[in-house]
Amino acid sequence: MTRRAIRATRGWLGSADAVLDDVLVAWEGGAVVEAGPFRPATGADEVLEVDGFLLPAAADRHVHIELADPAAVLRGGVTAVRDLAWPPERIFPLADLSEVPSFDGPLIRAAGPMLTAAGGYPSVAPCAPPGTARAVDGPEEAAAAVRELHASGAAAIKVSLNADEGPTPGDAELAAICDEAHELGLPVVAHAQGRGQVDRALGAGVDELAHTPWTERLSDDTVRRAAATLRIVSTLDVLGHGRPTPELATALDNLRRFRAAGGRVAYGTDLGNGPMPPGIHLRELALLLEGGLEISEVLAALVRAPLQPGAPADLLVVGGDPFERLAALGDVRLVVRGGRLVDAVA
Repeated sequence: MTRRAIRATRGWLGSADAVLDDVLVAWEGGAVVEAGPFRPATGADEVLEVDGFLLPAAADRHVHIELADPAAVLRGGVTAVRDLAWPPERIFPLADLSEVPSFDGPLIRAAGPMLTAAGGYPSVAPCAPPGTARAVDGPEEAAAAVRELHASGAAAIKVSLNADEGPTPGDAELAAICDEAHELGLPVVAHAQGRGQVDRALGAGVDELAHTPWTERLSDDTVRRAAATLRIVSTLDVLGHGRPTPELATALDNLRRFRAAGGRVAYGTDLGNGPMPPGIHLRELALLLEGGLEISEVLAALVRAPLQPGAPADLLVVGGDPFERLAALGDVRLVVRGGRLVDAVA
């Protein structure tokens, strides 16, 4: 098997804050076999030398990929995405197709439809095609829906707790969803919108919030419990698309307190929901800084996985040091996805 490598002027491998000079990452097939300071005897058959900053590629943990251009997403530095609600007959085949090395787009992991109550969100959302919502009635039906999605290849189970726009699954159904998903090894992601919905998610054992909560200021006790048990996917810019809004201010306040309490944050944009660029979204990163994260924490929230032996060979080279200026991530010069060199954004 051919061993390929990239040698860059500087880089960060993702597992520590240290920035290295003269860094090299080598891979065979789709997996990293070596990562660290350059040494002459790498054993690589091909070494591409670049003048730039090398780092792990980005992952967007909240997208609706059929509402975007997958090729542009990949060329913008995002090599893996998680689709959080789309009709199963459309998203699961696309996710399977993304496993093929020649696929012109990021690796796609998908939740399939969002579990909800009859008439609940997103069944009435104009941007959601039929099949994006799946209504469940009773704990048995809720558990059966989870089993079916697991058999279809779901990477997570998403549940609608959007009380502002319709009925939501009851507490018994929510508990059945979480219990069955955890039995099958699947995380549960909640769209929590409306007063008290984050507390309901916590009570049922939800693993992740699909958005930073924005519809109410969470109590300090709720923030502490959330920080101890779940992860938040950021999706901050979608609350204003570059404009300050009361919803964004509430979300930033919640995120600052969540992060101060030790909570875990992942980068996600809700790509497809309104105007936003494909690839790495610089406004989302800037808002994470405003939400209390340090630059090193923002980068850790952004990347797919540290570059270490056995990890996916997903990396990018940008035009400057993002530890000095996050905007350097907007200058993507080279992308590797699964060991395949991809043309970056022109």
